[in-house]
Parts: sequence; structure tokens; C-alpha cells
Amino acid sequence: MKLENILQHIQYEHFSGDPEVAFKEITYDSRAVKPGDLFVAIKGASSDGHLFLEEAVTRGAAALVVADSRKCPEKVPCIQVADTKEALAQMAVHFYRRPFEQMNLIGVTGTNGKTTVTYLLESIFRNAGRKVGVIGTVNYRFPGEEYKAPVTTPESLDLMRIMRKMADAGVGDVLLEVSSHALDQGRTRACPFRVAVFTNLSRDHLDYHGSTDAYFEAKSALFTSLKKHHSGRRPMAVINMDDPWGPPLKEMTSAEVITYGFGKGCDVQAVDVRASDTGTSVVFKTPKGEAVVRSALIGDFNVQNMMAAAATAMAIGLGAREVVSGIEALPGIPGRLERVKNSAGKNIVVDYAHTPDALAKALRAVRPYAKERLICVFGCGGDRDRGKRKEMGQIAAQLSDLVILTSDNPRSEDPETIITQIEEGARLAGITMQAGAPPGDFPSKSYRIVPDRAEAIQMAVTLATDRDLVLIAGKGHETYQIVGQERRDFDDRKIAAKALS
Repeated sequence: MKLENILQHIQYEHFSGDPEVAFKEITYDSRAVKPGDLFVAIKGASSDGHLFLEEAVTRGAAALVVADSRKCPEKVPCIQVADTKEALAQMAVHFYRRPFEQMNLIGVTGTNGKTTVTYLLESIFRNAGRKVGVIGTVNYRFPGEEYKAPVTTPESLDLMRIMRKMADAGVGDVLLEVSSHALDQGRTRACPFRVAVFTNLSRDHLDYHGSTDAYFEAKSALFTSLKKHHSGRRPMAVINMDDPWGPPLKEMTSAEVITYGFGKGCDVQAVDVRASDTGTSVVFKTPKGEAVVRSALIGDFNVQNMMAAAATAMAIGLGAREVVSGIEALPGIPGRLERVKNSAGKNIVVDYAHTPDALAKALRAVRPYAKERLICVFGCGGDRDRGKRKEMGQIAAQLSDLVILTSDNPRSEDPETIITQIEEGARLAGITMQAGAPPGDFPSKSYRIVPDRAEAIQMAVTLATDRDLVLIAGKGHETYQIVGQERRDFDDRKIAAKALS
């Protein structure tokens, strides 16, 4: 593509050089520049692309996009724009030929439940014979293709690249987990969402946003920015009215709203919820009639996730029968209350819960399945919101019988310092630490500190009888542990299974 072509599709302040110069690809990572690429200098959380313009040119960049043309080497054409992230999004849309034109884009946001809702919707659409793609926390996937997910929501350029592959493969529905970071940083600004879904909001990412109000403001951007869909249809907002942030969000959006929840008056309402050893049975009251759903998922929060998926599918035009069939076809979700199969007959569950609200919901969900003790193994991530650590320690102590405090992804922090901060909450709950007693003498309503996560998991699994239940929380589907700058192979599910072999 020639520069003159891309200049017609972005707002720029100044251009120098030859507009006839052609480029092969667009990149925003100077380390990834190849000969003939167009390099866009964006400012990230830890680095600024403008510091690497010379490096990009040395690597063969054909042209540069910058916020200040005075920093451009004179060797190559330079495009100056007011906002390089905005320009990147505009260029990506044009370069990848508006991949969303034949797609329904569905964005799901909220503190918890995003992954589960996208898995449920994927199952519903697939069972209805539709071709669906998913971009989210676990991976990026569509029929025949699957990629690792370095972040929940990719940068705008990467989004358009993935969606172009999906469009070329005939995908008609794209399910996108939309993080608060992505919304704050404008990664989805070029995405014309047909439906936006709100699951819930509780404490998380305050190390980034600073306050819950700022966190909500970032989330709400998905709904306040909804515009008329390119098909001419009015966009839809699916909102959880059980969450205290749901009603104000409903007032903020100009989209057509579909509500869901346990409360009366919701468009999709859950009644007659029954838990069993095989999962959950629930009756949905919907604008398209009542439907009985039997799902392998457990917990009231998963009933809310099912309602979110049902409301969204119906907003797209699917019927109650297709919704029921899709939900019932889903056997489970990686790292979300996922059972670890074992020949010892022990009840071991791995969950991604890494916020106070998610941990509380996970513990309450599995409590009925613990015939005797509920044993919780968890830690908190380093270089993240420190304020939630004590709160999570208190929740674990209150809702578990035995707690083993350990590491999560400590990153650059000392794991024992993180654990000490969690321990404050456990002590507030009134339980005591057992330091010297043998594991077999571990009394109820007490905790231990085992910084090595593998050792902590092994202790919990060894300690548990076939009447106990072990919840290993915090990392879920993750297959690594970040210690310092090193990413080590680590999978809670494999560690737990190995402890039983």
C-alpha cells in the first residue's frame, strides 16, 4: 500500500517525504520492524515509541507516524498526527479492509464473568450453526485457528489483523472480551459493536485506575460510545441489573437496553434455581417465553453469566431453544471452577478468581460440594492492586475451613511480603496460623503459609480426604508463573494432578 492511500484515511497535521512510497505492513513495536514496514510510534505504560525512531529506520522502516515530526530522522517520510493511537486505529481499519463489515461484534466487559459469557455465547452460536470467533483471556480462536493471548484485549492493529483472518474464514460473529485497560487506552475505538454486555463491577485494577469511580468510567466507555451499527441497526446494550452499577449504566447509554438478573422486571430473569451434583437447573423468563436450562456450571454468578449469554443471543435474533441447546452443550470452561480429574476420588477445583468478589463467589459456589472441609489455596499477584490483599485474606478465612497462603505471580515483588499483607486479613477474621504442626494435625479454621505454590498445592491435595474439597484460586487457565522477569511453566491443574499420582 502507498502512503498517499493511507493519508486519505487518517487525520494528519503534517507530512514530509514522498507520498508514492509503499509499505508492506504496519507495526508499533520497533523491535518487530522489518524492511518496508510503516512504524507508528505510540506511548505505552512503560515505554515511548518515539525513543526508538532511529532503531526503526535502521531496521528498514519505510515511513514513520509520530506525534512530533521534529523527532523524525530525515531519511524517511514522516506523518505527524495529534494522537498516534487514534491514527493507528484508523490505519488498521483501512489496511485490513474493514474486516467487521460482515460481522456482528459483541463486546463483553465487567470485572468477572467475561470469559465465561464468551464461552457460553460461542457454544450457543456454534450449536445454532453459526461460525464464531473469540478474542479473550484464554486465547484468540475461530474454527481451524487458535493463538495464544498475551493480553485479554489486543491493540487496535492486532484486533483488525485477527478479525481480517476471521472474516476471510467466513466468521460472522466475533465475541470480544473488553478490558478496562483496553477501553482506557482506546484499543477498541475502531470497533463498531453490535452488542455490548456488562457483567458486573467490583474492586480490581485500582493500581491502574486509582479509584472505583475511574474504573467504572473506563468500563462505561464501551456503552457510551455505542453508535449506529454499519448495518443501519441500532446497537444493543445487555446489562446486569443485579449489580449496583447496572442501573446507572443503563441511564448512560443511548443504545437499546436489554436487562437481566434475578430481580423482577428484568427482560431475562432467572427463577427456580436448583443446584445438584451435576450442575445447575434454572428457569429463564424471557421476551421469547420461558425456558428450562440444565448446565454443568455451578453457582449463582454462573446463572447470571448464563442470563447474560441468553439475553445477548436473543438480541442477535436467536430463539430460546437455540439458547438452551447451546448452554447445555458446554461442559465447562478452562480454569473457571474446573475440576481436576483424578483416580483418588478427591474433589479439587481450579479457578481464576483473583479479586475479592470473585474469590467470595467461587468459595460460596463450591461450599455445597464439600461434604466436610473446604480447603483454599491462593495468593495475590505482585505489582498489582495491593489494597485487595488483606480483603482477600479475610474472605478466604471467613468462607474456608483451612487456608494455605502462597504465591501467585509475584513478578518483581517479594512473595513473602505479599503473603504478609494477605495474612493481615486472615488474622482479622480471627483464625490462627499453624506453623510447626505436621500437615495431618492442621486444625479447622486455621491457616498455613507455604510460599512455594507447588508445595502449597501438594500439601492441600495430600491433606484432603475424599469428603473435603480443595479450591486452588488465582491462576485458573494460566500455564505459567511470573517470577521477577521470568515466565516459568506452571499449571495449577497439572501440579494438583501430579500430587495425586
